[in-house]
Order: sequence, then structure tokens, then C-alpha cells
Amino acid sequence: MAGISDIIEKFLKEMLENSENGIIEIGRNDLASKFSCAPSQINYVLTTRFSSTNGYYIESHRGGSGYIKISTLLNEDVFFNSVIEYLEQNTITFNEGRRIIDRIFELGYITKRERFIILHAISDNSLCIDAKTKDNLRSNILLNILYSFGRKNE
Repeated sequence: MAGISDIIEKFLKEMLENSENGIIEIGRNDLASKFSCAPSQINYVLTTRFSSTNGYYIESHRGGSGYIKISTLLNEDVFFNSVIEYLEQNTITFNEGRRIIDRIFELGYITKRERFIILHAISDNSLCIDAKTKDNLRSNILLNILYSFGRKNE
């Protein structure tokens, strides 16, 4: 059974797919009420599933009538450059790497088989070193994969 985070993510992605321009606006409290969860759960989903490295841009307006605006990064160059910039400055966990690879797959840049191979290459089972080094190596592997697409390679 899917967890609440997965259900909220699926709901928001369906809303984005059904929107005319790849942009939705929704009240954080309204969303929390709909799923009977705390607003912090909504924040968690937004930060882990709807970041620029996952192909989205988030605007958050807090306060009594606060809302969340989620935009799909339709321009693939913006997405790839955002991911590259992030990877150049940060290490990533397997789950973060999986979300990046899943988005690249969704964009049609890699096949299902290539997705499978890359995920296994960056898995904890493949990287048999300490956690900090593992996350750094994982980031470098994905960075070099993105460079192979002819993106921002400086």
C-alpha cells in the first residue's frame, strides 16, 4: 500500500498533467485537510518530490491565505542545468538519484533498460564504501551521465 507521501505526490502530478500550462496553485492547508495530514507533511512532499532536480519549480506563499504554486520545468535545458548545478555542489542519496533518473526517463532521454542499469550502478549495493563517500561518488556518476547528454560540461 502506498504511503501518504506517495498519494500526495500522485495527486499533485495528476493535477499538473491536467493543467493547461503545467502550473497549479493550491492552498497548503486545503491540501493537508484533503489528506488528513499536517501541513509539514505537505512541505516534506514538496521538498523531496517537487524540487528543481525533479523537474519542478515551487513558489510558496505563507500566511492565512498562503498557497503553493507548482510549475513543471517544461524547458529541458533548464531542468538539466538545474540538476547539473545541484550535483556539482551537493552529494545525493540513492533516493534523490532515483528521482533524478526517473525524471530523465520520463523525458525520454533513457530507455527503461538504461534506467535499470543506472539505478543499479548508483545503488548502495554497488557502492561499497562509507556513506559520505558513497553519496559523493553517486553524485559524480550522475553528473558524468548528464555530461554525456552534451549538457553544460565545463
